[in-house]
Amino acid sequence: MTEALMEHATRTIEVGSKSFAAAARLFPPDIRRSVLMLYAWCRHCDDVIDGQELGFNVSMPEGTNAALAMAGLEEQTRRAYAGDRMADPAFAAFQEVALRHAIPQRFAFDHLAGFAMDVAPTRYETIDDTLRYCYHVAGVVGLMMASIMGVNRAEVLDRACDLGLAFQLTNIARDIVEDARMGRCYLPAQWLREAGIAPDEVAHPRHRVALARVAARLIDHAEPYYDSAAAGIADLPPRSAWAIATARNVYRQIGIEVLRRGPRAWDERVGTSKAAKLWLLAKGGGTVFSARLRTMPARPAGLWQRPGRDAAAPPGAARAAGA
Repeated sequence: MTEALMEHATRTIEVGSKSFAAAARLFPPDIRRSVLMLYAWCRHCDDVIDGQELGFNVSMPEGTNAALAMAGLEEQTRRAYAGDRMADPAFAAFQEVALRHAIPQRFAFDHLAGFAMDVAPTRYETIDDTLRYCYHVAGVVGLMMASIMGVNRAEVLDRACDLGLAFQLTNIARDIVEDARMGRCYLPAQWLREAGIAPDEVAHPRHRVALARVAARLIDHAEPYYDSAAAGIADLPPRSAWAIATARNVYRQIGIEVLRRGPRAWDERVGTSKAAKLWLLAKGGGTVFSARLRTMPARPAGLWQRPGRDAAAPPGAARAAGA
């Protein structure tokens, strides 16, 4: 069963996220195992709601079916935390990780709430609304990842959440047109109005120049979150710090490439080459080294604050960072 879980988790990340798969190889074996299993659960939940398999073969569910799927995910998550036997490989993997690392149950349900936002009518009027979505689908994944790496300091958890927010802002910018064709738009409605783009015309080719300006604005908004995340890397164990720094650099580079392509950013999916990943891996080592040379500064004022911050890490819920 253990080998089957790892095979399932490894295949999931290699197919579902080539960008993160490259960075994940840098984790020490025990942390990498847990990270892959957590990713497999996140990917599985996403696919169940979207009617996909590893992010492909889109078949959007009807609202009623999606609601039933959400209820099923929530029930299986409760059972996983209760210690029940899990038949589904993704939930068996999640159960092992969640119980082993004492991942707060609230984090898991905050993540599921992000999928609920995808299947229920949700309006993103302001950038804060978009960031609230980013928290549920990615920021809280950063918090769960931090639990796996032994983080329990609220200040460092803040930076882990910030990295997830930055990742998702980048993903939204890269996938604007693809998402719009699926009937989804996470861009702030205020920004679209200012750009002269109707919500139901986001994918139309005639708006590419204006859309590129909106995407650039979103990528610029991600920068302080990438900077905040970099400041927290020094508090992670060395190999984990290198893996996270590399993932940060890879995703940030995707945003830079979206900016570079401008109106042509959605002609094909933006990614990074193997050569670029190797360079960013080396750069990640430098990021860790420089972070360890200075004291972590205060988190910049004005950044979006994750919900439930004070209750996020009860004493004894996770090992001390670096242990």
